[in-house]
Amino acid sequence: MTREDIIKTVNSALAEEFEVEENVLDPEANIKETLSLDSLSLVDLVALIQQTYKVKIPVSDLPSIQTFNNLYDYIEAHLPK
Repeated sequence: MTREDIIKTVNSALAEEFEVEENVLDPEANIKETLSLDSLSLVDLVALIQQTYKVKIPVSDLPSIQTFNNLYDYIEAHLPK
């Protein structure tokens, strides 16, 4: 899976799940602010990523995932081989 594939599928899934337009999902934007996430919504986001990509995101890694680019990088680095 290429980075473009990851970006396209992540943005599509997040736009649908959190009812936002894909054009607001700027790579450098803060995820929590852009999607208006509270702690429960953040759990939904993690579950969506884990289900879609089979990538486990431990709670200890969440602080390092602030922007959409961070999320894409994380998924790309942790995709099952």
